[in-house]
Order: sequence, then C-alpha cells, then structure tokens
Amino acid sequence: MGIRELRETDLEALAELYVQFWGEMSSIERMQKTFRRLKDNPDYIFLVAEHKGHIAGSLMGIICEELYGECRPFLVIEDVIVDRLSRHKGIGSALMRNIETYAISRNCNYIIFVTESERTDALPFYTSLGYSPDAYRGFKKRLGRQTEKSLPPHQTEIKQD
Repeated sequence: MGIRELRETDLEALAELYVQFWGEMSSIERMQKTFRRLKDNPDYIFLVAEHKGHIAGSLMGIICEELYGECRPFLVIEDVIVDRLSRHKGIGSALMRNIETYAISRNCNYIIFVTESERTDALPFYTSLGYSPDAYRGFKKRLGRQTEKSLPPHQTEIKQD
C-alpha cells in the first residue's frame, strides 16, 4: 500500500469510491475541470492510497489562513473515503498521517474536519488518531438545491469597497 498525490487518471476510480459513500455518480467532466484548476495550487492537496493496484482511499486537504494571533494557517480535511473492501488495513490511518505531515510542513496550527453524525463507525477511527469529537462542535449547511433555507434577503450580498 502506498500514499501519493492524486493524478487526473485516478478521477474515474475516485468517482466510483464516492458512489460507495454518497450513493450517486460524480460528473467526471466537472471533476477533471476542477482538478485541473486546483492541482498546482499549493493550498490544496489531494492524496490517494493505492492498495493491490487500485485506488483504495482518498482525502483532500485545504490550507486556510488565519487573521488573528500569530496568523498561522490551519488545514481543513474533506472527502475522506476508504473502499469498503479495503477498510481496517491501515489505509485511512496512512492517509491521515500523510496529510498531518503536510500540515506540519506548512506550519499549520491545527487540523479541522467534520463527519456526518450518523457515521458512528468513523468516530472510533478518528478518536484513535488523536482527534477529539467532544472538544468542539461542527456545523454544516448545504446550500442551493439541497436546502430550502437560505440567508435572509438583507444578508445575501457582501459589500466590497
């Protein structure tokens, strides 16, 4: 098993992994367009785990900048997935260790992520890696077609000078 950066040729296999989690197909064309736009941005890192010749897991990290204190960056983790048939083999742990190493190399102050509350199977995994589900509370709001709630009309525009 090895961890490496995502390649454009991995996108179809990655889309198949996402079907396991979300139950829906991703647009390969949109994935390619987005990947081409972000792949050379050092604030984005896309990692994959290869196991027995196929993509067995993946995650994405995004470096964000702070505007207070020492203004150290932090890393947000998204889209963590490990193939159902490849779980409990250290793949998820290896992906997380690699992204942590990257965050340290970028002088990040901390790492944050959210997981779906019904993913009770994931909680012991993240806790075993040193992440605390009790220290903070995460919130997530889907926008667009996924929700009918939106910001009140007076808050929908951001004024720029």
